[in-house]
Amino acid sequence: MRSPSLAKNGSMSAYRVARRYAEAALELAEEQNQGERLAADLEVVWKAMKESREFIGLLKSPVISKDKKRALLAEIFRSKLSVFTFNFLNLIVDKGREDVLDDIIKEYYKLRDDRLGIVTLEVRAATELTKDQQQTIVKRFEGITRKKIRVAFSIDKQLKGGFVARVGDTVYDGSVRRQLELLRERFAEGVGRN
Repeated sequence: MRSPSLAKNGSMSAYRVARRYAEAALELAEEQNQGERLAADLEVVWKAMKESREFIGLLKSPVISKDKKRALLAEIFRSKLSVFTFNFLNLIVDKGREDVLDDIIKEYYKLRDDRLGIVTLEVRAATELTKDQQQTIVKRFEGITRKKIRVAFSIDKQLKGGFVARVGDTVYDGSVRRQLELLRERFAEGVGRN
């Protein structure tokens, strides 16, 4: 799941709030054997948020009452989500934390992935990669991270060739441009020694 930056205002308190709600949701879902369902349900909510700016605007608007927000959630999600997830969304609205719902979802998935030993690998390649190339990259990064890999491949026309991979905050640059830069640096070092 690709996500926006945490808390549009970038505040640390928004991060703490999102983290606290995500931790509580994860713990309670596991206690009630709702972990898998909550994860699937939050994917539905995430998709709705990414597809509709209007929905996000209504949900985050300070002038719209909590009752109207709960009614909106019911209209959109009541038939699509478990009772557990639906109640969790209503709790977020009741506590006035709907402005960080996207961050809560992001933190939930990070915490869940940590528990499951999964890391997300984002790979940007100059061209479409074959299935064999994709499998080779996944196996390579499973070896590097010693974790299970969830991978998202995309094409980046700005790359001349090769690929750039990101795991968390670490970037692995296997692009042709980077390889040429390294060659230039080695060449310059060699010329400088003579």
